[in-house]
Amino acid sequence: MARVSVVVITYNDAEHVTAAVASALAQGDAIGEVIVVDDCSTDDTAHVLAPLLADDPRVRLLPRITNSGGCGTPRNDGIGAAAFPYLLFLDSDDIMPPGTVDALLPLAEQHRADVVAGKAVRRELPGGRETVWAPEIYDKAAGATLPGSVLQGIAEHPELLWDTLSVNKLYRTAFLRERQLTFPDGAFHYEDFVFVARLWAARPRIVLTDAPVYIWNVRRQAVRLSISLRRADISNWRHRVAAHRGVVDTLQDAGAYSLAEAAQAKFLDYDLPMYIRELPQRSAAYVSQWWRATRDYVGGFDREGVALASVPARWTVRALTAPGADQPEPGVAGIGRLVELAARPPRLIPPYGTVAPPELAELGTSRLPVTVDARVHTGTHTRLDLRVHELYGRLGALHPVALRVELTERGGPTPAIAVEAPLVREGDGWTAALRLNTGDLARSGRLAIWHVRAEIRYAGTDERTPVEVRAADGQEARRGAVVRPTGQVLLVQTHITTGRALILRVADGVQGARRVAGGRLRRMLGH
Repeated sequence: MARVSVVVITYNDAEHVTAAVASALAQGDAIGEVIVVDDCSTDDTAHVLAPLLADDPRVRLLPRITNSGGCGTPRNDGIGAAAFPYLLFLDSDDIMPPGTVDALLPLAEQHRADVVAGKAVRRELPGGRETVWAPEIYDKAAGATLPGSVLQGIAEHPELLWDTLSVNKLYRTAFLRERQLTFPDGAFHYEDFVFVARLWAARPRIVLTDAPVYIWNVRRQAVRLSISLRRADISNWRHRVAAHRGVVDTLQDAGAYSLAEAAQAKFLDYDLPMYIRELPQRSAAYVSQWWRATRDYVGGFDREGVALASVPARWTVRALTAPGADQPEPGVAGIGRLVELAARPPRLIPPYGTVAPPELAELGTSRLPVTVDARVHTGTHTRLDLRVHELYGRLGALHPVALRVELTERGGPTPAIAVEAPLVREGDGWTAALRLNTGDLARSGRLAIWHVRAEIRYAGTDERTPVEVRAADGQEARRGAVVRPTGQVLLVQTHITTGRALILRVADGVQGARRVAGGRLRRMLGH
């Protein structure tokens, strides 16, 4: 029996829209209609949709005569046009996986829910690497405990504020209309933030599931990037700040003050570090404008909201809003410590002051912002000379004895390569040296990219401190060729990210070398 309307919004996306519509139709007989809201496209969208409109009466085209400038208005049009008891949103460049409606609709009807939320999966294209959105909420393998829960509002679970998507949820259409829940109209970016805040402010009856219900396709090489990928433009940050301000205002207006404070903490722990990590890539003009806009915004946060954030986030707020911090120092040096605090996990880099920040005492062993840096020497063997920096005496009191280093291949199916070495006290810190066969880092016919992480181990305890290994000061990015005893040639690159994280890239053979060269060519051409 038909029960669900699917609202697909599209603008100049003839290349992908038919796949989105087809994925909705494939959900089965429960789909009563697929409303395609065309936001005044100027490409072949109408042409490519014509066969679907002719072949399946469930497909309805709702063309707009003017472009709205955003995603909110066409979604609102879809809400107004929906004819069935439940509603789903779908963007034209994404798809619904098989079983979406089968996973969501029975839960909505069984529990008389206003909203059923499920797992969204980010799929990086063209490679296909997948990650779960908001894993702490939807991924049981990551420790999520909410799937299977039935909630009346989110007051007891403010962590749901971290899920800002509208597309991974099935809505009771009458609930949206009764509560007049709509998206911001016009050229308002990050409109999902405000819509979802309005949803939570209305205290819906919610069911959560860990079933995958949405495939969010991420195309970083697309000619027209999605809004969330346009972070190199300062207007993107301003739009995000405006949207977040809308979230806080919405919750405060509804009397949900504790949720508004939790939303501020979420901004400090998630949104702010994401942009800070990228600041070294930006121009001086961008950094100057970003600094002023951010200082003005977070400087107005409630004291309680800042207190809910993590310790590194609170240190960041202090740096941004300190007297005389109207402008960062010129260049990367002025933002370097903030970038390191925004690393995952955060690190507090030396030199340190003489008095420990009081918040440091709040942190357990596993959350200490320790700095471990390394110098890399490559040949037939790769050697890492590592240094663990003391942190106001916290490590010395724990008695570090060993450093376990893990090299994890990005997007690769192979397990991490782990090497452990004893730590030796040296000056104000500890050192370790590790050696591994460079050939073990090669993968036949392709480029292997290795992230370097470590874990500090202590005497007489099972407690550990996980860290991302940082390139030591003076360590430079290097490229070289290694000839193995077998005659095999490996291209090895020591890469340093803008946040000083250390990455090793190893290309095996001719195919790997071609991939490296092809990547360089694409960057030169700006693709």
